[in-house]
Amino acid sequence: MLVPLPSSSVPIIRAVVGAAVATGVALVAPKVVIGQLGFKAAGITAGSIAAKMMSVTAIANGGGVPAGSVVAVLQSVGAAGLSLGAKLGLTSIFGPLGALIGYKPF
Repeated sequence: MLVPLPSSSVPIIRAVVGAAVATGVALVAPKVVIGQLGFKAAGITAGSIAAKMMSVTAIANGGGVPAGSVVAVLQSVGAAGLSLGAKLGLTSIFGPLGALIGYKPF
């Protein structure tokens, strides 16, 4: 038999759910969005936005894509995912933000 929760615990539950959802989205969304742009594990997808970005960057830099450029960083994330430091940073920002949004009904 389930016992109903006291109404005072409902905001806490909402905060926990909000934190969990925000953290999950913060960890999954960047890889998905970057992949949709054309930055894949196997390389840049032909005809994609990533291919256009790479072309513009290469032309602007005399034929190559410089290390540390936006295209290079996005390809790194597309191929290997976010670093542990980036994941920790995203979760430390979006977890509490999600908890705040979940706790306070707008």
